[in-house]
Amino acid sequence: MDVPYRVQQFLRALVAQRRVSQQRVEGAIAHLHPRAQVLFGQQASHDQEHALVVWEALGQTGHTSEDLLAAALLHDVGKSVSPFHPWQRAVFTLLEHFAPRALDRATRTPAGGLRHRLWQYARHAEIGAALAKDAGCSPVTVRLILRHEDQLHTCQTEEDRWLVALQTVDDVS
Repeated sequence: MDVPYRVQQFLRALVAQRRVSQQRVEGAIAHLHPRAQVLFGQQASHDQEHALVVWEALGQTGHTSEDLLAAALLHDVGKSVSPFHPWQRAVFTLLEHFAPRALDRATRTPAGGLRHRLWQYARHAEIGAALAKDAGCSPVTVRLILRHEDQLHTCQTEEDRWLVALQTVDDVS
């Protein structure tokens, strides 16, 4: 676990509300259809900021696929169904790293209360893919959202290459 990076990520999340400009949002979501724009708007400000950074980085590295860029903007939209404050996310991340078995046990079934919220958070990729599908996103965008946290063992298709690009930028943003 890269502790300095995680501390920076936590601090960025705390100040994201002030950094997300409407102009940046409008420029990015213009590439999404209206129902997907609504999805983007449902994300917490720190998730919007993160999505914009991922979207901008992919564009700066020459990626032009509308499917990939839509996935960049919506890859964490599943987190919007059970919003966590940045400090709660930090605890989740620490549990992922230092107590994965305990976290796995706590998120195995969708029990009530905090355990249900943890279950939703742990499955945000699946939830986000379902939301994107319901919002009319392309099948490729939906699959990229669904797979954005998967470990890719072989990179055989263009979609796999897009997934690697999304994951690479996501991991450092």
